[in-house]
Amino acid sequence: MKERNPEWPDYWPPGPDNPLGTHALYLSWQYYRVHGTGDTRKIGRQSSNGCIGLYNEHIAELFDLAEVGTQVRIF
Repeated sequence: MKERNPEWPDYWPPGPDNPLGTHALYLSWQYYRVHGTGDTRKIGRQSSNGCIGLYNEHIAELFDLAEVGTQVRIF
């Protein structure tokens, strides 16, 4: 992402302005994540780099439910 967006800072704190939204769940392969987004136009569209984008309120709920090591199955 940094290569495509060199103007982005090296560290972006969590929150609604973060491209990963307010929360992110990192999966076993480092480049795939389930995360929120402040840009709701991206929900339900092929608009990411393989990540699954959710509304920030939905990822916050999932983040609270999932424990480290939770198995994820994507259909």
